[in-house]
Amino acid sequence: MAREVRSALIRARGTLVQDAAGVLSLIAMLLVALHLPSIF
Repeated sequence: MAREVRSALIRARGTLVQDAAGVLSLIAMLLVALHLPSIF
C-alpha cells in the first residue's frame, strides 16, 4: 500500500501545489463566511 501511495504522489507531483492552494483557498473562504455574521 505504501508503494501505491508513493507512486500516486510521484504521478501527481505537478498538481500537488495547485491542489494545496485550492484547499487553502476553500478553508479561507469557509473561515471568512463563518465570521461574517459577527461583523454585521
